[in-house]
Amino acid sequence: MNQRVLDVELSGIRKFSNKVSKVPGAISLTLGQPDFPVPKAIKEAMKTAIDEDKTVYTSNAGILELREEISNYLSSLDVNYDADEICITVGGSQGLFAVIMALINQGDKVLIPTPAYPAYESITKMAGGTVVNYTLNDDFTINIDEIEERLKDKDIKAIVISYPCNPTGAVLTKEDRDKLAELLAKHDVKVITDEIYAALCYEDKYYSVAQIKELRDKLIYVSGFSKMFSMTGLRLGYVCAPKEIMEQVMKVHQYNVSCATSMVQYATVVGLRESLDDVEYMRQEFQKRRDYVYSQLKDMGLEVNCPKGAFYIFPNIKKTGLTSEEFCDRLLNEMKVACVPGSAFGKGGEGYIRISYSYSMKELQKSLGLLREFIEKIKN
Repeated sequence: MNQRVLDVELSGIRKFSNKVSKVPGAISLTLGQPDFPVPKAIKEAMKTAIDEDKTVYTSNAGILELREEISNYLSSLDVNYDADEICITVGGSQGLFAVIMALINQGDKVLIPTPAYPAYESITKMAGGTVVNYTLNDDFTINIDEIEERLKDKDIKAIVISYPCNPTGAVLTKEDRDKLAELLAKHDVKVITDEIYAALCYEDKYYSVAQIKELRDKLIYVSGFSKMFSMTGLRLGYVCAPKEIMEQVMKVHQYNVSCATSMVQYATVVGLRESLDDVEYMRQEFQKRRDYVYSQLKDMGLEVNCPKGAFYIFPNIKKTGLTSEEFCDRLLNEMKVACVPGSAFGKGGEGYIRISYSYSMKELQKSLGLLREFIEKIKN
């Protein structure tokens, strides 16, 4: 077997969510799966696409209509890419895979935040790259000073940025965006920005390094529709990059999947034209859940930052004296509530747990009540 693959562990998120099935009656707060249905217009458009036999290969890059709609949508966020600089992928995850495999040579160093979505490190290792972590500030905002220090190493090939962030819910502020952009502009480093939660910002305006024109030649933008349209199982994402980078990303994409699913592409064109009100409704509902979960965790005496994006919250459980895995194992087995150990998100996640509030208010109320009982129990 490929040694680089053998050296990569299965996702800690999936590993823990799989434990839930072995505990009858357990409530799971583990996955980033919105509990809202796919918008009606997207469902109907997908049925229509099937009825019209739009079930054959598309171009490797994806249908032009969708790439044009993505271009229009991104321009409303002050992110500017032409249709021929966009490739439709099988979810954001496959987009990340194609980008990292296209960029990274054996031994190339990649700056990756910790805590962070575990795929960044795993894909880098599969590609033969070397992971160099940078830690975040105490509130999980970007640590500009540490990145500046790390970039003194001229062997750094690329940096990964992820805001709004999984698992912390932190966002990129305008001030931090501008400082980070100024720093990155000085260095010969590729910038991979994962924007899968861009549609879910609660208080601040959306800010991204992709909005900075000076970074355009070195920046790769990865996003998708799993969270935005609550269509995780339909697997549709996209990569945006300058043409010279996209040519190489396209090779990996082509030999990996040929193209994204045709009828989902046609349906998403309609979604971008007709379903943005559904996205706004979902965002507002998530904000209500965020407010509830945050207030409950604070009332339990846990140290926790209020997330400003995505649908995760990352409370500190160090005062309990348990590791994050011990805490989550006991919570699952004793109270039948499942959260993800912070250690699943890298060394910077130890001492925390990730709670997804993409579940219904009823499930959140019940599970947080049980979490409160567990916290009281282990105090005594």
